[in-house]
Amino acid sequence: MSSPSIAERVLAGEVRAAARLMRDLDDRLPEAEATLRALFPRTGRAYVVGLTGAPGAGKSSLTDRLIGHYRRLGKTVGVIAVDPTSPFSGGAILGDRIRMQDHALDEGVFIRSLGTRGHLGGLSRSTSDLVQVMDAMGKDVILVETVGVGQDEIEVATLAHTVVVVAVPGLGDDVQAIKAGVLEIADVFAVNKADREGADRTVRDLQTMLELRRTVMGLGPAPADHDAAHRFTGGPVPPSGPAQAAWEPPIVRTVAVRDEGVAELIAAVDAHRAHLEATGGRRAREVARARAAFVAVLRERLLAGALARLEAEKGRLDAVAERIAARSADPYQLADELAALLRA
Repeated sequence: MSSPSIAERVLAGEVRAAARLMRDLDDRLPEAEATLRALFPRTGRAYVVGLTGAPGAGKSSLTDRLIGHYRRLGKTVGVIAVDPTSPFSGGAILGDRIRMQDHALDEGVFIRSLGTRGHLGGLSRSTSDLVQVMDAMGKDVILVETVGVGQDEIEVATLAHTVVVVAVPGLGDDVQAIKAGVLEIADVFAVNKADREGADRTVRDLQTMLELRRTVMGLGPAPADHDAAHRFTGGPVPPSGPAQAAWEPPIVRTVAVRDEGVAELIAAVDAHRAHLEATGGRRAREVARARAAFVAVLRERLLAGALARLEAEKGRLDAVAERIAARSADPYQLADELAALLRA
């Protein structure tokens, strides 16, 4: 009798097979993609929660506490923690796994660290693939922790069902740390390290920006219990999704190192999940997620094909670069020429 394939072993929840597949996917090996294709029909059951925010906000500590709470609720948990990659050595510290060692021997928890490898947006290029693997393993909840992000690094919004934006007092200009794109993708706000001086100000700043957004969007006044864990009225529409009953992002105060407010944070995530399922928002997010994944794969393959076409003629890519550097041609014209050649 033949031995089980890697796909069959992953579906059986075998950690060693899943870890090997994840490594091969991150290395972009063709056989790993074939395995992922075999797993794909068995995915779509896990609930994905993204945690993002500025560096030093305590995302890893909060993730660690969330793992413990979900395990006490009887749920299996997958964690993908993304760390920055050095532009010089190509290595990554992968410190998030170190901070979560308390769960290393728990069979119901699978933690995988990833380096960004220069990928922007707060995630690694392989994050979506690894979410699919953990989903196929049967994990109930998958936590995706991004690197410390800026205002425009919001890729996690296309991957997660619920996005938790972690803010923290004491970063100087609190508004700068949480405004613009990061503010707009939040389904839940966690004001971590809430025992610090300035936590009340951070909460007020968030409330003010939410009120301003409501005014701009022409929505009614915010509920009185703005600093609460459950709310179902007002707020943003999921990215790329259809209009639906609005959701007002709750603001939850947490002190992760003391495990304070984490149960309330899970309650807020559960409330958002119930809201999505009641309004059809989860399906809308699944479609947006599928669209983003398809476009990412298509972009990567088209670029690879274009570069392969150039490199098929020895030295042509270098010749193109020389022409651009000498200002005898511009990159836009040459890119148009190559695109036309590929379409021919």
